[in-house]
Amino acid sequence: MVVALAAPPVVADAGARFVAEVSARTAGVSRLEMCIQCGSCGGSCPSADAMDHTPRALFALIRAGRRDEVLRSNTPWMCLSCYHCAVRCPQDIKITDVMYTLKVMAEEAHTYPNGTAPGFSGIFIGNIRRFGRSWDLGLTALHYLRRFPLRLPRMAPMATSLFFHGRIGLLPTRIKQRGQLKAILKRAKELERAR
Repeated sequence: MVVALAAPPVVADAGARFVAEVSARTAGVSRLEMCIQCGSCGGSCPSADAMDHTPRALFALIRAGRRDEVLRSNTPWMCLSCYHCAVRCPQDIKITDVMYTLKVMAEEAHTYPNGTAPGFSGIFIGNIRRFGRSWDLGLTALHYLRRFPLRLPRMAPMATSLFFHGRIGLLPTRIKQRGQLKAILKRAKELERAR
């Protein structure tokens, strides 16, 4: 007697496709499919308390094909890029790189939680392009002017204290040979377009 096998559920197919898409869009080899759900990433993450899903939980949602929930999550935006998770991952998953990919995908789909994190990210990247590094005072001031202008006066005492303790500068510091950085960024953009 021949028993006909049922077709796999659509969710599994959607999950496999979503894992493949995220992996393909992540620089290098993400190893996302290797996640064993051990929780080392969330346990290592200094901003896990601010995330609506730990990286482990987010990866489970990706596997389940829950694209909308993943791209609406604040988790990638809360990632500090400290690499604690990636260093401690027993499967060598490039977690921070996957988080960058999910940010890009959320921006493209306009599904990020609100405009605060992408706006902050855009200012930060603009600083890197202009100066070769972040300019803390300019980053904070511009971010608060755009998103929370009424909170800016309350930030002045802290900014003043940081300035007098030598922790922030009034003017940006530029790296040497910014032309080389611009060439690298241009080439990265070309490679991204070619994918």
